[in-house]
Amino acid sequence: MTFASLAPAYPELWLSVAAMALLLLGVFKGEDSTRLVSWLGVAACAVTVLLIWCQPAEALSGFGGLFVADGFARFAKVLILIGSGFAIIQSLGYIRHQRMERFEYPVLILLASIGMMMMVSANDLMALYLGLELQSLSLYVLAGFKRDSARATEAGLKYFVLGALSSGMLLYGSSLIYGFAGATGFTEIAQALKTANGAPIGLIVGIVFLAAGLAFKVSAVPFHMWVPDVYEGAPTPVTAFFAVAPKIAAMALFCRALLTPFGEIAAEWQQIIVAISALSMILGAFAAIAQSNIKRLMAYSSIGHVGYALLGLAAGTEEGVRGVLIYLAIYLAMNVGTFAIILSMRQRDQMVENISDLAGLAKTHPGMALLLASFMFSLAGVPPLAGFFGKFYVVMAAINAQLYVLAVIGMLSSVVGAYYYLRIVKVMYFDEASEPLVKPVRTELAAVMGVTGLFTMLYFVYPAPLVAAAAAAAKALFP
Repeated sequence: MTFASLAPAYPELWLSVAAMALLLLGVFKGEDSTRLVSWLGVAACAVTVLLIWCQPAEALSGFGGLFVADGFARFAKVLILIGSGFAIIQSLGYIRHQRMERFEYPVLILLASIGMMMMVSANDLMALYLGLELQSLSLYVLAGFKRDSARATEAGLKYFVLGALSSGMLLYGSSLIYGFAGATGFTEIAQALKTANGAPIGLIVGIVFLAAGLAFKVSAVPFHMWVPDVYEGAPTPVTAFFAVAPKIAAMALFCRALLTPFGEIAAEWQQIIVAISALSMILGAFAAIAQSNIKRLMAYSSIGHVGYALLGLAAGTEEGVRGVLIYLAIYLAMNVGTFAIILSMRQRDQMVENISDLAGLAKTHPGMALLLASFMFSLAGVPPLAGFFGKFYVVMAAINAQLYVLAVIGMLSSVVGAYYYLRIVKVMYFDEASEPLVKPVRTELAAVMGVTGLFTMLYFVYPAPLVAAAAAAAKALFP
């Protein structure tokens, strides 16, 4: 093995070395090094983005075909690293305030990011599983990172138990696929299906189990049961991280794992994606209505948004994948900004999470209220905000693929979901505050809100770069 043969994985190798170095730095300098380790972790993510940017445009393959670095993987990796960097920055004040300031926190986020990057570059069922488990093991620890909190411990345990179940389903599906296709590599499976006369029933059952395992990771219905409790129980910056980077990685993996090896038999798995997409949109729209805790509301919101993203995958076309990637990029900005505001919700120096605690925010924090209103309108899909364009691209892909019923369900669910987003705006602007939120907002949180808010509100001015990048990335899955 030469250095040249490792070229496709240079970004992952760099981030691995950086994570280990930061772990050693934390060990030698002690708990006081948490802030330094955190900022160095953000710098490591930025350098990794630069390394990805410098890779050649053509697809690179390494490790005997197990790992591929193409345009699709590079686009998803950049989104993952942006989400991870924002997650570390958002957590700085919270972990100090909640007395959970330990240097392992940013290191775990970096290790989870390495697993996510491996996931989106996986070109084999074994590589897929290795990346998935590296991500999952880090996330289990992060969910229960606040060790003296019963809610956080419960969240970590629930996530671990149900995550192990989903991994077992995914492994069982992978073994069935290997047994009937005679290979674990995506390219080899695709070749076997081209030469075969139809797909064996055992292979289709394997795809069902594989899709079920991946549906758990993206929290699609009916594998969503862990999401509300884990989102509510985990520390808020961990919830913010769960809501973006792992979702992006799992959705990108979902696209690659179905389209690359099983593109020839899209009709066989398309009905599965159509079903879980429709169910996710419907449940996300209706279940969030009764929520009073904003983190639980965002949990059901994320389930609904996964359903919208799956619209593009259900189409099974290049246009659909382009829509998914644009949707994920916009979803990243909306959620990061929303959770930055949730992390700023404090009364008498105590963190609060209820929607009613936002009452009167427009009078006490007019800038924050404006940004949260823009995020809520964008999540609801109100034009001309960025969220509207995200939904537009995936719905159009579904319509062009003649999935008319699914597109109608998506639009109707969006109308229903607008109710609970607009309820938050009503609470901020029209309800009287019994006790206002504490001022001022931390500098790093204000910066995150400003950046994501500007992107959300001004995306319509110049959408071409993101659309072109997503189109080029989608083309990599359809050579």
